[in-house]
This record gives sequence, C-alpha cells and structure tokens, in this order.
Amino acid sequence: MSKKKVKAKDIFNTNASQIMSVHLAQATAPKIHESIGQDWILFGEGGYENLYPQFLIDLYYNSSTHAAIVNATAEMIAGEDIILDIEEENLSPENLVELNQFLLNINNKETLHELIKKVAFDLKLHGSFALNIIWSQDGLGISEIYHVPVERLRVGKPNEMGVTDTYWVCPDWSDWRKPQNTPTPVPAFDKKSQAPSQILYTGTYSPGMDIYHTPDYVAATNWCLTDQQVSEFHLANISNGLAPSYFVSMNNGIPTAEERQQIEKQLTDKFAGASNAGKFILTFNEDKESSPEITPITVSNADKQYLALNDLVIQNIMIGHRVTSPMLLGVKTEGQLGGRDELLEAFDLYLNSVIKPYQHIILKAFTTLFQCNNVFIPISIQQTSPFSNKFGFETMKEVMTEDEIREELGLEPLAASEQTQDEELKSHKLSKLDKWIEEFGETITDDWECIDEEDAGIEDVDFNFEKELNKVFLTRHEFDMNDTSEQDGISKNYDYFRVRYEYSHDSGLTNKSGQSRDFCNSMMRSGQVFRKEDIIDLENESVNPGFGPGGDDTYSIWLYKGGVNCEHRWIRRIYKTTLEIGGYTDIDSAEIISTAKARSEGFYPESNEYEVPEAPKRMPNQGRLK
Repeated sequence: MSKKKVKAKDIFNTNASQIMSVHLAQATAPKIHESIGQDWILFGEGGYENLYPQFLIDLYYNSSTHAAIVNATAEMIAGEDIILDIEEENLSPENLVELNQFLLNINNKETLHELIKKVAFDLKLHGSFALNIIWSQDGLGISEIYHVPVERLRVGKPNEMGVTDTYWVCPDWSDWRKPQNTPTPVPAFDKKSQAPSQILYTGTYSPGMDIYHTPDYVAATNWCLTDQQVSEFHLANISNGLAPSYFVSMNNGIPTAEERQQIEKQLTDKFAGASNAGKFILTFNEDKESSPEITPITVSNADKQYLALNDLVIQNIMIGHRVTSPMLLGVKTEGQLGGRDELLEAFDLYLNSVIKPYQHIILKAFTTLFQCNNVFIPISIQQTSPFSNKFGFETMKEVMTEDEIREELGLEPLAASEQTQDEELKSHKLSKLDKWIEEFGETITDDWECIDEEDAGIEDVDFNFEKELNKVFLTRHEFDMNDTSEQDGISKNYDYFRVRYEYSHDSGLTNKSGQSRDFCNSMMRSGQVFRKEDIIDLENESVNPGFGPGGDDTYSIWLYKGGVNCEHRWIRRIYKTTLEIGGYTDIDSAEIISTAKARSEGFYPESNEYEVPEAPKRMPNQGRLK
C-alpha cells in the first residue's frame, strides 16, 4: 500500500504572507514484495512499510463507524456458543469426558468459544486469522490451540516447491531489528510434520493475493480515512476556537520570525480553545492605517457540506462492509420506518450473505484440527438474534399460542393444513400413549380417600399390593375368601382398598436444560393415576419409541420410565373407601395409614427391583439399557 506522509511547511518571505501547505495521504490496495536479506514477504509499503495489518488497526481505532461495524459483525460471527452434534451412544463415557475437557480448556486460558471470538474479530478486521497448534508429546494429537494476532505474523518465502512452510512471528514489526523483537520462525501446519508447534494461517479469498489475505472492506479504506480526518478536523476546530475563522493582518511592518511566533502564541493563548468562546479583540493604534486588519473567513454552506459529507462517509463505509441495513447497528436513516419485520429481513440477509460465509471459514479450520484428534463430530455456531425475549421458550409455549410464538420469531402463521415438524413427530409418536392414558388413566373420586403414598419400592413386579391389602382386611374379619356369600352386608368381591401409581418427578434431581421428553410431558400433564398391571403391559407397546435397548421402540416402562437419564419415578398411592360398608364407618382407621402398619397386620411383600423407586438418572449408567 502506498501512502504519502502528511507534511506541513512554513514558507517565510519578507515580501509575502505566511502560508501553510498540507498534503493529504492517499490509500491504495496493499502490495506485497520480497526484500533481499529477509526471509519473510513484506506486507504493505510507503508509510506503512510491511505494516499493512497495523494500518487496518489504526483505521479501526480512528473511525467510529468502521469500528462499530467490525465489532458488531465479529460478535455475530462468533455467535452465542459452539454446538457439537454429539450422539452419546457413539462415544464412551471416558471419551465424552475427555472431549468436554478439551472444549472447555482449549488452552490453559480459554474455552473454545472464547478462542473463536478472537478468531472472528481478526477474520473481520484483517480478512484472516492465525492459530498456534501445539501437538501432544507423543505426536498423536493436538493438546492445545492458541490465537496468534494477525499483525504479529508474516508469511515466509515459499520453498523450492512454491509452498509456504514457515511463518515468522514478531511482537513489533515496526521495530523488528531490536533484540527483544527478533522474528521467530514457526513451521506451517502439517499433519505429517513432527514439529511440536505449528501455525495455521487462513482467511478469505483475495484477488491477486496468493500469500496474504485482505478484508472485505478494503475498497472502503479511503472512506474510513475520511471519517478519521473529519473527526480530527472537528476536534481541532473546537480546540482552536472553531478556527481559522478570521484572517488577521498586521499593518505596522513585518516583524522578525521570532516576533511573529511570539505574536501568534499570544493570540492563540488568548482566543483559541473552546473555553475562550465569546471573547473579543481590543487593539490600540496610532492611526487607522497601522491598525490590524481582521477579515472573517467564511465557507459557503459549511454546515450543509459537512452534513452531506458525513452521510456520504457513513453510506460508503457501510457499502464497503456489505451492511444490509444501518438499523442492524442502531443507526436510523431517513426514509426507513424501522419496523421489526424490516429489521428481521435485513438481519436474515446479512446473516446469510456475510456472517455464515465467515463462519464457514472458521468451522472448516477447526473441523480439520478436531479430526487430528480422531473427533469426527459436526460443529456449528449458535446464531445470535436481533431481538431478545425476556421469557424462555418453554414459558412462551405455556402462555402463548402457536401463531403468537411465530409472530414473535418474525414468521408467518401456519396455514390450516400445515404442521410444524415438532407437531408431526408428536402426532406420530404420542398417538398410542394418548390413547393409553385415555383408556387406562383414572381420576380418583370422592368415594376414596388417600391414606398413604410413597416410592413404589417395596413390591416385586409380580406382587399385587391392592389384592394383599384387601385380603388382610377380610382375613382380620374372618371372611372366607373362597366363599361368595355376604355376611353382615359385606361383599367378599368388594375392594375396600385401591392401589394406584402416579408418574412423578424426582425432586432431588435438577433439570439443567429445563426441558423434558414428550413421553414424560404427556404423563405429567395427564394428572391421572394408573393400575400396576396396565403399566407393566406397556412394555409391549411403542409409547416412547427410540428409548429402548439399542434404540428399540419397546421396553419396561415400569422399570425405566422415560428412558436413559430420565428424572421421573413411580409413586404408589393407597386409597380407602369412604362409604359405610356393613356398618363399618372407619375401616381399620389409623392401622392402615402406612405400608409398615399394613405389614404388621399379616403380609410381608417381597422387596422390589431397585430400579422401580429410582429415577433412571440415579441408576448405574443413568438407566441406559443394553
């Protein structure tokens, strides 16, 4: 990049006035070239000799519009988080733990997402990024990945095969000859190389650039410089008392150079600066001819010119960055309504045309690196949203209709014949479960009183708790269970106790995701209780497909509830009739309020399998079926 230095020369002439001449810089596309005696390729020329990345950084710090776009775009590229499409059955628990540790500690300072945020910023600002790859001691995998600031990197000269095999890293290329800034060679990334430390350098495609990469806004760098010059001009205006607005001519002879400097300093100290606004000039003269001549310097329509220039600068910087709408950066422009739909359309266009191509470059690089560790997992970036909702999605589902949620997301309502993918899956997967709940679910009436409830943990899968309770009652009253006659108005076929089971959440477990499976949601939402034999029969029905052993559609719902990692359990409820049967108004009263008292009346049920009272998440291997 060629750049002329800004110079100001004072030309003194005994027969002329003092004049200041300023030559403004011109920025062009960066140029790369080799230098004799140096092993790296220079990036930039002129005032930024081998310092083009530093030139881009200077633009970032000096143009507010440019910096805002870079910051916002980099945040969108990095997204909210990194998503790995992990199928747990394809990874052993040890490999899963190892992978999580690697992602949460990609190096000794950062997580993977924190590293990608730096990478995204460099990719937007410089059009490229660099990573330092540290291999494990055995050379079989990558142990750490570090971010390398692009401004510290220079590409080494290609080898005899025309391939770049070395990069040079320097803390300060503007003063690289100092001993503390001596450039260090680092081998280029190569899976077959034995070098423990390597550099991966990549970026966007740049026409005419085989070695380095340039940012997408390179054609707008002149406008970024203009933005910088305009802001500096306004700052100087304020600092200099909105000058030069007056031309002062001294008519009593030409003083020496020293005297002129002294007079200029006195005028500057007295009248320049924002704090000196409103002051006036008072002079004393021998005659009119020797009085100083003060001539105002006016610029025609200066306010309109600067407003037009400011709009032109902003517009061209945004065009250079491919910003689809100024509203994405919080800038309201005249003629735009600024509605939600308009912003969503602009965001969607910017996301697909600018953000996702950048993300693809980053994801491609990290996918390659993960494969070096034999991790073949699809990786994606969780996109940001132009709007945030103060309610979680689960809350929205509970209090809002489907059309209201779609409107919140900027989507059109579904047609009468359309279904969401989630609804289609539900209608297919839950049809059998809904029918079963409708057929076998019970709502206990006022004729029955709940006298005990606890985990279904003391009965065998074949043990009939309800039958045993009624048998104990009849035995205590000396009734023959085989006799079908009635005595004292009491029927031997009448159940005085009922035992039902309720699907319940284990309050000792925390649901970190805040979500639950469709099967569990339907069971909890029903609010009904069920007979044990009906629950056991479910092992032959496909009511929770895909959660059985090896992904089977059927398994024991009695033992494993909603499947692996399920946080629900069965609660046994014992009910006693409230009706007056055969003159008994209080059947065994307080004697059968708990399971322990029921045992003491003559029955000792066998212990149940340990799985029944426990939520699968508490079981060994989280209830995973083999």
